[in-house]
Amino acid sequence: MNVTSKLLSVFKVDKQYRGLRSRLSAAEKYLAEQTRLITDIDAKRASIDAQLRQLTATGSNFEGEVKRLDARMATIRDQMNSAQTNKEYKAFLTEVNTIKADRDRQETSALEQMSKAEELRRQVEELQKNRAERERIQAKAISDRDQRAAEIKDKLADLQKERDTLAKELSKETLTVFERLVQTRGDEAMAHIEEADRRRHEYHCGSCMMAIPVEAVNGLLVSGKLTRCASCQCILYIEEELAKSMREPAGKR
Repeated sequence: MNVTSKLLSVFKVDKQYRGLRSRLSAAEKYLAEQTRLITDIDAKRASIDAQLRQLTATGSNFEGEVKRLDARMATIRDQMNSAQTNKEYKAFLTEVNTIKADRDRQETSALEQMSKAEELRRQVEELQKNRAERERIQAKAISDRDQRAAEIKDKLADLQKERDTLAKELSKETLTVFERLVQTRGDEAMAHIEEADRRRHEYHCGSCMMAIPVEAVNGLLVSGKLTRCASCQCILYIEEELAKSMREPAGKR
């Protein structure tokens, strides 16, 4: 086998490997997405919990201030009952009214904090429901991932072993060029040559459809040397049926 034929064998095995691995990769990607969504829910929950703690502390301060003002008004009312003069009574009354207005503001603020806290608790409850549902989906995703991994484990191992055996027949330099192309082009790392018009010596790359010089085609046909498309840089090969046809005498064709 020439170098191009050997590369093509490795390429076909790699393609099968990627095809099988893509099913597992899709399952892993889906699982990762479910895990990310759960992480997002936990982050939102942590943020709401922090807000709840702040609201609870602030609300407690307002409630404490209301109790303090209630106690102060009770004291002043007792003093009003023992007032000696009308002027002294009015002074106490003015102070009570002032404190009462302040108390009303404190109580309103406390109720606002309670209302906000209640809304946040509803959000927490909703998040808990969402998380439970997402955990159910995540568990199913884990099961699917594990099942797919088990289904293809032996086949992947066999393909890897076959690939390693085939790769040993290639030089390190050739294999490096090939593997770099696979990293960037995937299934288009190699492409077959398509024949447009044999009489006019017109051939083109099966990947980018750009013209391939007939000298390159002949060199590949005769020796199978490593040949790359000048346009897309993929490694070219000639399919067996076309190669056989091109080698036949013109009369027989």
